[in-house]
Amino acid sequence: MDLKSGYPFWAVKNGLMSAFPAVKADLKCDVVVIGGGITGALIADELITSGFATVVVEQRDIGWGSTSASTALLQYEIDTHLLDLVKWYGEENGVMAYQGCSDAINALAELVSEVGDVDFARQQSLYFASQPEDENTLHNEFKLRHKHGFKADWLAANAVRERYGLLSSGAILTHHAARIDPYRMTYRLLERLVTRGGQVFDRTTIEAITTHENGVTLRTEEGVKISCQYVVLAAGYASQKWLQQKVAKNLSTYAFITDPMDADTLGALTTTMMWESARPYLYFRCTGEGRLLVGGEDDDIDIPTKRDARVEKKCQKLINRIADIFPNFELKPTFSWAGTFAETADGLPFFGPHEQHGPRVLFAMAYGGNGITYSMIGAKLLREQIQGRQHKLAQLFSFERLS
Repeated sequence: MDLKSGYPFWAVKNGLMSAFPAVKADLKCDVVVIGGGITGALIADELITSGFATVVVEQRDIGWGSTSASTALLQYEIDTHLLDLVKWYGEENGVMAYQGCSDAINALAELVSEVGDVDFARQQSLYFASQPEDENTLHNEFKLRHKHGFKADWLAANAVRERYGLLSSGAILTHHAARIDPYRMTYRLLERLVTRGGQVFDRTTIEAITTHENGVTLRTEEGVKISCQYVVLAAGYASQKWLQQKVAKNLSTYAFITDPMDADTLGALTTTMMWESARPYLYFRCTGEGRLLVGGEDDDIDIPTKRDARVEKKCQKLINRIADIFPNFELKPTFSWAGTFAETADGLPFFGPHEQHGPRVLFAMAYGGNGITYSMIGAKLLREQIQGRQHKLAQLFSFERLS
């Protein structure tokens, strides 16, 4: 599956950070993680840290799928409002999902302190009403979050304008968010995995998965066999091909990044990421070197050639949107691109086994706008499942909720 168009900034900036071989001979291990993006890297790191002999297999170069196109806004805020999750799954489950994402940001910060040099920084997040009719919903969302102890402030229209220069009828200012370079983080984690005795292979496509009572056998396109106790399918949107049941819809999002901008011009954007209430939503943040990263204009185009043809026009629309919001900005886009993402009906991910494959094939579908924080949760959740334990979010994030 072609997951991106244009020139994703992370891959261009960092280049090919390490070279990994393809699988050439049969091998055995405890767990195989299929997928060498940020999701697979976080899961593999958790597994090898817990003592499992871990192998990562990627069909492209490492990090070259949707990870290279990610805009990497780390938030506890889920695309689905807490109000809606409470309505669908009850207050305890809704709050638990939000709290899980909040805890994941802290877990990522701790992990980053070990691997280092991935442009990670704590941020604030401003969720602003871009349409007057959204103010009431956002205010009710704020009150529910505040009730359950999530640290946030409600900003009225005048406060939003004075602090951020935005024309909005109201906004939720969250004090718990972060940014990261997801491509660089992926390589750092997988390089560390190799030093700990794990193995990483790229340019290797798994053609068949066969489960049996005592384990799983994988076969590559070249006929090489990998034997393991468990397999984790963390191949992003390509993981859906292993399921007969459709569990998510593939969409495309578009983004551009500027040359470094003056900190005085960026103002609060140096410490605050922002996103709007309209759907699909506009979102933007800064990198550590002062580049403005802007994304949005999502559509349901999942045909690579059609998506490729839309990048330039979509980029111009994003530029116009930002110019309307911040007319004093002199925007000089350096790179623009599009990436595939998947969206579940409720905005929540899927982690764990599916009845089609049995208990030894585990899925890691960190779909939606919270892909990286979901992946951090999923790393611990799947590790506990392999250890025979039950993570508190295992049921909510399982395929069982589809029925």
